[in-house]
Amino acid sequence: MDHQLVIKFWRKSLEGEDFLATIEDELKAALGDAAALDGFDVSAKEINLFMLTADPRHAFRRVKAVLERLGVLHSVSAAYRLVGGARFTSLWPLRASRKFTLP
Repeated sequence: MDHQLVIKFWRKSLEGEDFLATIEDELKAALGDAAALDGFDVSAKEINLFMLTADPRHAFRRVKAVLERLGVLHSVSAAYRLVGGARFTSLWPLRASRKFTLP
């Protein structure tokens, strides 16, 4: 698993954060062996969920289905990079207008 997939939840566009209590279990079930969850990073503006995967696009397709079902896809940005790398490749939204960064 040589890529790190990052799902960024923008706090100001979330209606609530109750889904965070169960999202790890739901993502583990949806991802199976396609990715391994690698923790959270929480700040005042965003919540970043990290996962390791060999195929970030495939893993994101599985994650996207869960986010749609939870009704939070509109509050998310997603990108990936090589583990230890600095340059991100944006996956979501499809036409990202800003550069993906971590705090």
